[in-house]
Amino acid sequence: MLDWNPALYLRFASERTRPAAELLARVPLDPAQVRHVVDLGCGPGNSTELLAQRFVHAQVLGVDNSPAMLATARQQLPQARFELGDIATWAPQAGTPAPDLIFANASLQWVSAHEVLIPRLLSLLAPGGVLAIQMPDNHQQPSHRLMREIAQLPQFASHIGQVELLRTEILPIGTYYDLLAAPGAQSAAVDVWHTIYQHPMASPAAIVQWLRSTGLKPFVEGLPAGLQADFVQAYEHRVDAAYPARADGQRLLAFPRLFLVAQRSA
Repeated sequence: MLDWNPALYLRFASERTRPAAELLARVPLDPAQVRHVVDLGCGPGNSTELLAQRFVHAQVLGVDNSPAMLATARQQLPQARFELGDIATWAPQAGTPAPDLIFANASLQWVSAHEVLIPRLLSLLAPGGVLAIQMPDNHQQPSHRLMREIAQLPQFASHIGQVELLRTEILPIGTYYDLLAAPGAQSAAVDVWHTIYQHPMASPAAIVQWLRSTGLKPFVEGLPAGLQADFVQAYEHRVDAAYPARADGQRLLAFPRLFLVAQRSA
């Protein structure tokens, strides 16, 4: 997949940061005791900034596989440390302390094999440390169902290929609970929940702009330039029908998100 566009991503910075703040609010750690924090999939640093503000005594590390996102994050938060890395294989460098908090806001949905990934991340924590995860759970929402429908049209299908391979389909919430709460998982406490945000958007075009930097990106970027515009136009037309104007003219974009917080046994 091509590199991410930080400027496009940050057009909806407030809406994207709100779930990170709500996830952080449920992290059961005393800021005075936290020394090492990792933000996996830190993007342009909006979630990392929340972590640095709360855990002022900690060394904060942001990890991402996008050089463009990391460049923006370093400019925004020079007091934190950032490194290029792959979430699927990331682990603390040899000789460094285990993290007290591993925070992953809207990043693990791009990584496969959660049955292995989630327990592995929990095992990397220091005793009493916390794993905090938020992921979009919108695979069946019109916003994402329409992407797949358009991708199967003849003019696009040969370029896009198997749409189910473009993004990891996350597991049921009960399965995540079981992964974290099972005997041998080393969890002292597990907290899981869903939230469905309702984002007022000015127009169908605004909804498309929101998604072009995330879910729509892998569908569009593999197309020839001419077909990219055709795909986006067809998508916006269907979004217009799927998200009708409300009383004030705004469109409500329903955005379900799944939250997981697990504290490792001390």
